[in-house]
Amino acid sequence: MSGSSTLDLDFVRSQFPGLKQDWAFFDNAGGSQILKGAVERINEFLYEKNVQIGGSYDVSQKAAAALYEARTAASHLVNAARPEEIVFGPSSTVLLQNLARAMQSQFAPGDEIIVTVADHESNIGPWDRLQAMGVVVRFWPLDKLTMTLKLDDLAPLMNERTKLVCFNHVSNILGSVNDVRAIADFVHERGALICVDAVAYAPHRAVDVQAFDADFYVFSLYKVFGPHYALMYGKYALLTELDTLYHYFYGKDKIPGKLEPGNPNYELAYATCGIVDYLCELGEQAGETGTARAKIEAGYRAITAQEIALSERLLSYLRARNDCEIIGDPSGLNPNRVPTIAFRLDNRNSAEVCNVIDKHRIAIRHGDFHSRRLAEYLDQTEDGGMLRVSMVHYNTLDEVDRLTAALDAL
Repeated sequence: MSGSSTLDLDFVRSQFPGLKQDWAFFDNAGGSQILKGAVERINEFLYEKNVQIGGSYDVSQKAAAALYEARTAASHLVNAARPEEIVFGPSSTVLLQNLARAMQSQFAPGDEIIVTVADHESNIGPWDRLQAMGVVVRFWPLDKLTMTLKLDDLAPLMNERTKLVCFNHVSNILGSVNDVRAIADFVHERGALICVDAVAYAPHRAVDVQAFDADFYVFSLYKVFGPHYALMYGKYALLTELDTLYHYFYGKDKIPGKLEPGNPNYELAYATCGIVDYLCELGEQAGETGTARAKIEAGYRAITAQEIALSERLLSYLRARNDCEIIGDPSGLNPNRVPTIAFRLDNRNSAEVCNVIDKHRIAIRHGDFHSRRLAEYLDQTEDGGMLRVSMVHYNTLDEVDRLTAALDAL
């Protein structure tokens, strides 16, 4: 266990060169700043190992070793059972589309898939398009009173034809953490699989796919302090069953290569090592001396403590305003809430609010954040949609105070 939950913010911010700009970046759910160590890994690969893997010569062997090191680092990051359970791809959107294609032969007309109204479109659209081949898609509703997904609402949707249940670990609007393990147990008991969109979770809390008993689990590295790239975890036995997306001679047992057509982007995959190095360093600063996985978990505990302070600083301000609607849990002290905070100001167009805040060199966002079905479900599409402030651990309380002062100036 870690000895301290306090981050050294001077060290943290020194690892993100983009923070030297005079901007407060509160649009991290759209994309975080990149670690210096991730960029260094990219450069190292391009300068020293920039050849195709699979050759007998030394540099090709080093390139292959670097790619395997990237998979190993990613397996530590998510606590996968083996590196081969990691599939790299251009984005979470593409990985989920690829997964739907690779699963297509497993579905017959009349089979059913459940998606949630609360998801980013990336984890709805690929499954919805399977209706063209006769698959039935059902929507798991969000409880509008509690703003949560309830198993009581899932139960009547499931039957013997249900093959897959797709949902998010955290909504990129609501910010509340769903209990993946509870959902997994419920779904598995009924003979179906789960596919989890973790894009809004992975920057904030340690991922443990084995503890979650996740079947497929996807998130973007560019929102977890890396480059514009993504990874998918899949249980090895399930990956074996997927159809190949590559050449015909890539058989079902060629894992994960059959799911990475054209091969992964080696240098961007290698950047994963820089992300894991950084999280391990945070864990070491917190007093953890054990395995890489133990250090990652300790690092995330320190991240969580910082983010709870940031969340409550902003949410306490928003709660005190009499012209503000917070969309989601209004408490920043809840450890099952990440610092992705959506809200509306009465009689204010959200786009115009962003334009004013821009002038203070503070980056926030407005709209539906590609969770359009949720925005429509909550009647939050008018007047520029919702405002969203999405923070990560490198943000500071002073930056939050800059934002609230700018909002006061409205």
